[in-house]
Amino acid sequence: MAGENEKEEGQTQHAGLTRREAMLQLLRLGGAAAGTAGAAVWLSEHSSRPVPAQAEQARRDHRIAADPQLPQMVVVQNGEPRALVQKALEDLGGMRRFVSRQDVVVLKPNIAWDRTPEQAANTNPEVVAEVVRQCWQAGAKRVIVTDVSCNEPRRCFQRSGIQAAAHAEGAEVILPNPDMYREVEMGGVALTTWPVFTPFLEADKIINLPIAKHHGLTGATLGMKNWYGILGGERNRLHQQIHQSLVDLANFMLPTLTVMDCYRVLLRNGPTGGNLEDVALRKTLVAGTDPVAIDAYVAKAYWNLDPEHMPYLHMAQARGLGTVDFASLSVKMNRLG
Repeated sequence: MAGENEKEEGQTQHAGLTRREAMLQLLRLGGAAAGTAGAAVWLSEHSSRPVPAQAEQARRDHRIAADPQLPQMVVVQNGEPRALVQKALEDLGGMRRFVSRQDVVVLKPNIAWDRTPEQAANTNPEVVAEVVRQCWQAGAKRVIVTDVSCNEPRRCFQRSGIQAAAHAEGAEVILPNPDMYREVEMGGVALTTWPVFTPFLEADKIINLPIAKHHGLTGATLGMKNWYGILGGERNRLHQQIHQSLVDLANFMLPTLTVMDCYRVLLRNGPTGGNLEDVALRKTLVAGTDPVAIDAYVAKAYWNLDPEHMPYLHMAQARGLGTVDFASLSVKMNRLG
C-alpha cells in the first residue's frame, strides 16, 4: 500500500510537467533534492522505448547494437562515484553488454589539466577506477586509460588522481608520447588529416568518460568536446571552427558508451577552473549510448543552454550521431540512498 501511495503522490506532483521538464528539474535539483523519487516514478511510467533507426557508419565506430528493452540513457543521483557507476551500468544492462571477452578497451577520461579532483577540471578518479574494474569483470583483455593533456602530462595524470586510481585497478596508464601518433585522414570539414594518438586507433571498444564543465567558447565542455584529447598537433587551431571540428571528431570516433561525470560540476570559469567556489557538488552520473542526447541534457540542466546556443549539437544530429531531443529517448532515473 505504501508503494502505491508513493506512486500516486509522484504522479500528482509532476502531473503539470512535461517529461522534458521533469528530467531537467531532477538533474538541476541534484542528488539530495526532495521529490526526486516522485520524479523517477513519473519518468518510469511515461518512458517511451522507440526502436532507433540503423546508425550511419563512421570511421571508428565502436557502437553496440541497440536493445529496445533497455534504456538509452540513465541518470543516477545521490551517491558516491563508484556506486553511481555501478548503478548506471546495471540500469544499462551491465558492462558485459558493452565489453566482450578479450576486448582491448580504451577509457578516455578528461585528464587535461594540472588540477585536483576537488577542482572538477578532470574526470573523478573513482569514476575511472570503477569503470576499469567493471571492464575486467566483463572479461577485457586489456584496459587502457589515456588522454592527451593540455598541461604537462605527468603532473596532470598524477595530480588528478587518475593515474593512481587506474593503476590500483590494474589498468595500463599511457601518457602521451610524441612517437605514438599516426596521421589519419579523418574525413571531416574542419578536420581532414590530423595526428591521432595510437591507442585510440587500435581499441576494440572505447568508453568516453568526460566531466561536465563550463567552457568559454561552447558554453559547456561535455562528451563530444572530450574527443579533443585523442589528437596531437596544434589543437588550438581548431577553436577557429570549434563547432564544426567537434562534429568532425564525433563523426570520426563513436564510443561504445558515454559515462558523464557530474559528481562535481565546474559551473563557471571552465575548462581549467581552479576556484572551489565555481564547483557544485551534484553527486550525479549520466550515462548512455546517445552522446548527442547526453550533451544536450546536461547542457540544458546545468547551464540552461539549448541546442540553438550550441550549434554543434544540431550539426551532430544532422550527421546522424544522435538526437538533441533527449526526452524522446528511453530514460531511467535512480536516486541512491
